[in-house]
Amino acid sequence: MSAPRPRFVLTTLAYVRRGDYTLMLERAPRGGRDVHSGRWNGLGGKFSAGESPEACLRREVREEAGIEVESASLKGCITFPAFDHGTDVYTFVYVVTRFAGEPLSAGPEGRLHWIETGRLVDLPLWEGDRVFLPWLDLPGVFSATFRYVAGRFDGFEVAHYPNEASFS
Repeated sequence: MSAPRPRFVLTTLAYVRRGDYTLMLERAPRGGRDVHSGRWNGLGGKFSAGESPEACLRREVREEAGIEVESASLKGCITFPAFDHGTDVYTFVYVVTRFAGEPLSAGPEGRLHWIETGRLVDLPLWEGDRVFLPWLDLPGVFSATFRYVAGRFDGFEVAHYPNEASFS
């Protein structure tokens, strides 16, 4: 008997910044399997086959906001064990520091809003987002595991590294 095949998905999550504001997605309420329905989030989504994290980031931001990423910094990677209906989710987290175009007011996933960066934690977010959002402004990168049980935040572990990874 062979071992069960691991269930996981690779994703990106982008926080697009303009001055003291961050572009946030207010997810359209949906029934069914959308675990993000009704929450606010950065931009991003699942990798397509053969895609690099940077290619996924650029495509997802283009699809969701109608803008082109010109420069971004990798800020961390978060592992969410058994997050989405038993599937492990591995998320590359970026801050977009330069982009071309003007964001749409709404996209396929919901409405887009410029929110004061210091007020992000006041939005209806996943509880763990309130933990890692301040890390986006720290130097270096982080690697974290965030646990949710039955949709509720159950704790985290994190390692911080002193160097940052950027691309243009």
